[in-house]
Amino acid sequence: MKRCWIPLLAACLLAGCTPLLEREYSTVEPHSSKFWESEAAGTVRAENYQDIVNDLLILIGQHTETATLRLYNVENKLRVADMVERATVEVQQETPMGAYAVEYITSSSQAQRGYYEIDLQISYRRTAEQIQAVVNATSPEALYALLDAALEAGQTELAVRIGYWSPEDGQAQVEEALTQVREERGLLEQPMWPVLYYPAGGPVGLIEFLLDQEVEPEPVDGGAELSEEEPEGLPEENEENFGPEG
Repeated sequence: MKRCWIPLLAACLLAGCTPLLEREYSTVEPHSSKFWESEAAGTVRAENYQDIVNDLLILIGQHTETATLRLYNVENKLRVADMVERATVEVQQETPMGAYAVEYITSSSQAQRGYYEIDLQISYRRTAEQIQAVVNATSPEALYALLDAALEAGQTELAVRIGYWSPEDGQAQVEEALTQVREERGLLEQPMWPVLYYPAGGPVGLIEFLLDQEVEPEPVDGGAELSEEEPEGLPEENEENFGPEG
């Protein structure tokens, strides 16, 4: 058996396979023992703050609405509550998928022997189909091809998770891709589509294009203006109906 493997290994090394052999790979399996309790379906485990964040992102990626998290190595209930609260805020406000998909997250904890059991409830503003339809791209340079393919397929929306975002010219690249695809399809005269960036307050990691909607213009005869004009007529009515007689 050794005589069969040695020539193969030598040939691989001579052919330049060394980088492949030395490269490290990292994967997250749906039920990896790192994040899931093997004996309990729908129950995730965590041993520190970052594990909680990772667990939440896994649950969101599967559009899980209710789950149980077992937190180990933490003995103080106040610290547990603080860690979970900070993790839920980070996921919802600072991660692309959390900002895109989640409406809110609630939790309650109970001490068990050796761990804290935390019941999670996640409310979504995106469907499971929308989350599964999110496309991955290495940079905004791929947006033109993705937009063109989405329009060709008759899609009404496109959500793209961006691996690299340049704060200097990222938005300019998005606008360039939009202009190019709209020009080639003769859509420049039509109103622009809404483009949403997630998260809103940090480095962009996900871009959403609403291809069946239009950017709403500033209200002209909207309710806000009517409410502002209404008080102007009140003094005249008061003078006519309640003013002094004679």
